[in-house]
Amino acid sequence: MHGGVLMSLADTAGAVCAFLNLPEGAQGTTTIESKTNLIAAVRDGVVTAVAVPLHAGSRVIVVETELRGTGDRLVAKTTQTQAVLRA
Repeated sequence: MHGGVLMSLADTAGAVCAFLNLPEGAQGTTTIESKTNLIAAVRDGVVTAVAVPLHAGSRVIVVETELRGTGDRLVAKTTQTQAVLRA
């Protein structure tokens, strides 16, 4: 699987995680920084993403996402910073 596809999956999972952890009064989020370590090749099977917030503040949310392939093998790890958007 192309690394860009894995990075897209991680960015989407991270954005959903950030959105679910928005502080009261916030209207959305956007990625302002993202770093992905591609650890192992994915040649077949399914890739799953699990994102967890490391910090949920009033201005930024930091999220760590793990991508795992068949057999629960770690294939990539992403850390990203999401800006909290307000009106």
